[in-house]
Amino acid sequence: MTAQTQGPLQGLRVLDFSTLLPGPFATMMLADMGAEVIRVEAPKRPDMLRGIAPFVQGESAAHLTINRNKQSVALDLKNPAALAAVHKLLPEFDIVVEQFRPGVMDKLGLGYQQVQQINPGIIYCSITGYGQTGPLSDKAGHDINYLALSGLASYSGRKQTGPVLGATQVADIAAGSQQGVIAILAAVIQRGVAGLGQHLDISMSDGALALNAISGAMALASGLDASSDEDCHPQLGREMLNGGSFYDYYRTADGRYFAVGSLEPQFAQPFFDALGHPQWLEEALSPPGEQEALKLKIAKVFAQHNFDYWQAQFSELDCCCDPVLSFAQACEHPHFIERGMLQQVAMGEQRLTQLAPAVKFSTSNRASVAGAKLGEHTQTVLLEAGFTEAEIKRLIDSGAAFQA
Repeated sequence: MTAQTQGPLQGLRVLDFSTLLPGPFATMMLADMGAEVIRVEAPKRPDMLRGIAPFVQGESAAHLTINRNKQSVALDLKNPAALAAVHKLLPEFDIVVEQFRPGVMDKLGLGYQQVQQINPGIIYCSITGYGQTGPLSDKAGHDINYLALSGLASYSGRKQTGPVLGATQVADIAAGSQQGVIAILAAVIQRGVAGLGQHLDISMSDGALALNAISGAMALASGLDASSDEDCHPQLGREMLNGGSFYDYYRTADGRYFAVGSLEPQFAQPFFDALGHPQWLEEALSPPGEQEALKLKIAKVFAQHNFDYWQAQFSELDCCCDPVLSFAQACEHPHFIERGMLQQVAMGEQRLTQLAPAVKFSTSNRASVAGAKLGEHTQTVLLEAGFTEAEIKRLIDSGAAFQA
């Protein structure tokens, strides 16, 4: 690596073959924490994320964020010369991250068993939609598919309109990226103790199913069959946290919204006091699914005043009631500003504003650099791996590699 960086994962080296969001978000987290991440990208089939507008200096803003702090090496893995180059790189790395369907990396000569022969201690993380085994393992999918099959979508939304699309990719990030990072770091610790590398099978649909933590536990404890409509099985608008209680969003007179999460009595009482109806606390203690009348009354009160009025009412109350902010408003909020959740990252001679890592370390935090151009570090990385300039030129001239 050309420049030393700080962070708790400094010294770990990651070879990243992933694209789009789940794998790259995972390796962004690792890179943010100080790991050295080398992305291996196809010269003639760029990551689709690179094509998403808007663009900054010709580069996708999304790509510049999700792939910050990484180096880009462009190699055509179907070219034997490029494959040989990757094999030469592998002994110097601790972790491989890939996101192809099962068997694809094996066909390329870079499956776990093949890589393990070159580097026995490798931690090899495969992030897929449905895992390495099972009847759906070869099936294509996206975030919406994993949420659907996991049961999460069945009780996320409104009874009147059905399942709702969330604002972010929950299965991709929570069930894929973050589970992948947790597994990788656990494997790093185990390797430090027992000297073992291993293959990590991260299934986004498995991870999404596991996110049915509370409602799923209640349904399983009931012992009822999956087709049952009994109350212990999660349903749209019947759970405490999905619209079955007064825990919900309420529209103001000027079309803005407030989020009311005042579930506990010590929060509910000051909330209802602020509404001018302290007696409604008793109704708020009724079971989920039986609070529709209360919700209608709350909605009617909220609709009587504009956003600024309610903001003044709740700004000093500790009752779990907050305004729904736009993304721009959230970025300007004094709390997130003080928390340093926006950062300036280097992009050549300029600086680019990005969201900052959510995790803060008291010891050291890495200074960030925007995502690299396709193949920007091909020559640098190969030179550091022991290739001569003549060998690199032959790789580039043959089309096996690309240097930006």
